[in-house]
Amino acid sequence: MLKKLIIFGILIISVIAGYNYIFQDHRTIEDETAEFIISASAIGNQFSNDLKTAEATYLNKTIEVSGRISEINTTEVTLDDKVFCQFSEALEASIQQNSKLKIKGRVIGYDDLLEQVKLDQCTIINTKN
Repeated sequence: MLKKLIIFGILIISVIAGYNYIFQDHRTIEDETAEFIISASAIGNQFSNDLKTAEATYLNKTIEVSGRISEINTTEVTLDDKVFCQFSEALEASIQQNSKLKIKGRVIGYDDLLEQVKLDQCTIINTKN
C-alpha cells in the first residue's frame, strides 16, 4: 500500500511539473530590457558572416536595433534591408520610409534567402527624420 502511495505521489508531482513546463507564461518583450543595442547593418553583417556564432549570441534575446526604414507595411518594417521587424499592432501613419527608427524586439532567426535578421513582438523606442 505504501509503495502505491509513493508511486501515486511521484506521478502527481510529475504531472504538475510537466504542466508548468509546457504552459509557461508568455514573455512580454516590451517590458524587458534589451540585452544588446546594435545597428541594423552591424547585426546583419554578423549573421551573414558567421551564422552559428550570431545565432548563439542573439537568438531568442531582446535587442534594440536602429537604422533607416527601407520598407514599411501596416505591421512590418525593414531597417537598412538587413532587419525585418514584425509588430503586433498597426504602425502609426507618421512613420515614413527613409526615416531613422529605433526598435526593440526579440530575435527569432535569420532568413538566408533574403539575408535578413527577423524580429517579432517589436515596439518603437523612438523615431528621427
